[in-house]
Amino acid sequence: MPKSRIRKKDDFTPPPAKQQSIKLNSGRRWVAPLMLALFLIGLAWIVIFYVTGSDMPIESLHNWNIVVGFGFIAAGFVVSTQWK
Repeated sequence: MPKSRIRKKDDFTPPPAKQQSIKLNSGRRWVAPLMLALFLIGLAWIVIFYVTGSDMPIESLHNWNIVVGFGFIAAGFVVSTQWK
């Protein structure tokens, strides 16, 4: 029986390495601090309202102080959508 030919395989050459530049928060460095600040202001507003017995943040708003605090927290969530 005749011998089959041996195929010569090409040497493996890896593809050239791609240079990647990763830019995190390029131009959006203000988002995270503002988001955290809004969360903390809203939380502090609500806590102060409860601790002082509805006397502190703005007394004339009465229970609307809770809405103001949650408004700050909601604004923090809106700002968080800009984070990339």
